[in-house]
Amino acid sequence: MRAKRGPKTTWSPCAENAVQLKVTLKYIKPPIWRRLLLPDNYTLGDLHGAIQIAMGWGNYHLHAFRIGGIEYTSEEANLDELEMEDEDTVLLKTVTKRPKQKFTYEYDFGDSWQHEIVVEKIPPLDPQGKYPVCVAGARACPPEDCGSVPGYYGILEAIGDPDNPEHKELLEWLGGSYDPEHFDLDAVNRRLRGKA
Repeated sequence: MRAKRGPKTTWSPCAENAVQLKVTLKYIKPPIWRRLLLPDNYTLGDLHGAIQIAMGWGNYHLHAFRIGGIEYTSEEANLDELEMEDEDTVLLKTVTKRPKQKFTYEYDFGDSWQHEIVVEKIPPLDPQGKYPVCVAGARACPPEDCGSVPGYYGILEAIGDPDNPEHKELLEWLGGSYDPEHFDLDAVNRRLRGKA
């Protein structure tokens, strides 16, 4: 399922603070992570859009946030069937209470990409700031539909070995190349601002 909306680029006057979050893909070493700064009146749905862009996911699959024993997802999913709350009704300021707080974001229930989100700080909102913004990060996101963590490691092994029988086929599937160390902060921020 592909949601049609991305994150907002403006915020209403009720935003009081910014929220700095570190989003880290779990179970992968060296880590793949992004540091995001967003206004506190963003919804969890807006955060989902920002994570998709910052990490490099394609927004093709279902997702969920797990915070304090409650699960949230998009209205496009069947909320009643999944027994989850609507992420578009929950503001960051209501669920990000303090630095060092942690919660989980899962993308693609088949591959089950688990992300740990840590609230790093809640600074005052900069009225001249452009939000959302990715302030740092490391490494490329795994390819979509690659079979979760084991599949990702299998792809890295195959594309790193020209003698591997799957080397050529996987490189073609990846569009000709894939650099797991690549991260372009400027390109991420252009996409977050809708200019790419």
